Amino acid sequence: MELEQLRIFLAVAGEKSFSRGAKKLYISHSTTSRAVSALEEELGVTLLRRGNRVLGLTPAGETLAREAGELLRRAESAAAHVRAAGEEKK
Repeated sequence: MELEQLRIFLAVAGEKSFSRGAKKLYISHSTTSRAVSALEEELGVTLLRRGNRVLGLTPAGETLAREAGELLRRAESAAAHVRAAGEEKK
């Protein structure tokens, strides 16, 4: 699992659309589709209910959305702390 895959998954889940998720992140629809499919393959679960236009989260998708959101917040916090520590040495 890569952080970028998690960002893409959260965008698609939040927008309830591969196209709108892609647009929000300024990436292609096919990139969003491949990233979510790769996550599903790696985890061995279906994350999204795919319909005509509206997507819903499966129970596994709901769990990943919670966990991924927290993980991304922690990664961003870690990066900020590292940058701050680097600035202190200058």
